[in-house]
Amino acid sequence: MTRTEKRLTRKKGWGLEGYDTFKEEFYPLDGRFSSEESARNAARERLKKLEKTQPTESTGGQDGVQDRVYIIRPDGSKYRFLK
Repeated sequence: MTRTEKRLTRKKGWGLEGYDTFKEEFYPLDGRFSSEESARNAARERLKKLEKTQPTESTGGQDGVQDRVYIIRPDGSKYRFLK
């Protein structure tokens, strides 16, 4: 379990975590959410920001080397958010 997962499990909320494809490591993203819907909306916004800073044309997008976004459930498990 990563630091972000441990922190969110203690706080019992939904959260986000990024994944750096070059470093091959997870990193925390700000925000704690009361619902999955809120976390999904924040993840969607994060993907929009990634598209501006790491455009699909040069990174291959989510199928390439663009950073990834994960949603962390209150139980600490997570899943990759794509859209």
